[in-house]
Amino acid sequence: MSVVIAEELKAGIILGDPDNEQYIYMPGSEIGVDDPMCIYEEKGSKTDLHIKEAVELAKRLTLKPASHPVYGKRAY
Repeated sequence: MSVVIAEELKAGIILGDPDNEQYIYMPGSEIGVDDPMCIYEEKGSKTDLHIKEAVELAKRLTLKPASHPVYGKRAY
């Protein structure tokens, strides 16, 4: 698991690809939780992922810090 990507998610940074409408972020309600969940959005559809799964997906899709159309650059 990439520690850098995990820390970005924990800091509220939204990772995404605006061209493909793909975003991964951690909601503020998950801060401090032992095994936090993240949200993966693709073209309006949302899926919950454990942080390890979210990090691996972000690496595979090469998602970078991005601005979400609703939330902006930070999830909280």
